[in-house]
Amino acid sequence: MPLDFYFPGKGKSGDLPPRAGFAQKWHKALLEEMPEIELFILVGSYAIKYYLNLKSSAKTTEVIRDFEAYLPKYFPLVHPSPRNNIWLAKNPWFEPELLPELKKKSCSINEINY
Repeated sequence: MPLDFYFPGKGKSGDLPPRAGFAQKWHKALLEEMPEIELFILVGSYAIKYYLNLKSSAKTTEVIRDFEAYLPKYFPLVHPSPRNNIWLAKNPWFEPELLPELKKKSCSINEINY
């Protein structure tokens, strides 16, 4: 579920942030309608900082690298974007270390053998 249901537009260095207050206003009520959710996959710095209640100065890379600290409820991920190819190149641990864990966790929730 996105932090906002409206695309805020492009900024100087990427997309503008979600509107302030939208997630606070709507997410709780929406999540109450989905009590069976076992894992929140937090995609991008805005979702990571919102759901993990982190300061804006928190380093997204450090949070993602320490993903196990947020399990079993949360799994932080980098936002998938062509702009993040540089991030992926600078963080070669991401694909071989983190993605298999995400697959294992999601398969265990869905009771899928891989």
